[in-house]
Amino acid sequence: MSKNPVALKIAAPYARALFSYAIQRNLIHQLTGDFQNLEEFFNKTPELVRYLSNPIVSKQAKKEILAKTIKSKLNDETFKFLMVLINRDRINLVTSVGYLYLELVYSSASIRMVEVVTAFPFSRMQKNSFVKKLKKITKAREIRLVINVDPSLIGGFLIKSKSKIADFTIKNRLQNLAKHLDSVLDI
Repeated sequence: MSKNPVALKIAAPYARALFSYAIQRNLIHQLTGDFQNLEEFFNKTPELVRYLSNPIVSKQAKKEILAKTIKSKLNDETFKFLMVLINRDRINLVTSVGYLYLELVYSSASIRMVEVVTAFPFSRMQKNSFVKKLKKITKAREIRLVINVDPSLIGGFLIKSKSKIADFTIKNRLQNLAKHLDSVLDI
């Protein structure tokens, strides 16, 4: 998902319109499920995202590839929305629109999206314990946890939620220690 501020700003009206449409037509569950699946699908197929984002590829070719790959797995309304994005040359924003749409849905349902980057995968018990603590801290009814593993962190974890970041990684602590030593040992 592109967290580019410009892309998010352009994608926001599409996400709000989709959210409003889903509420009006009582399609929240179907569209939310589709966009959760699309998020996962696009994360696994970055070459498709690059293809859809390529301005040289015709709108018709983009429509055909989506019809062949995902039309049968989506609600008709979701697929029509993707076609609108293609027609308006905004399909390159599909991941940003999906991300913002899901944020709107989760926010309205008191579900908090939290991304955790860790050096090692969490066990099921650690994950459950972590979710319980996050629920208590955020007072959210539900936590949607996205866990990414990055061995370069050495140990610990990094928590990202909305615009807040809490860095409890060994890598960060070592970098801070190195900066402190550089300033103290001014050699």
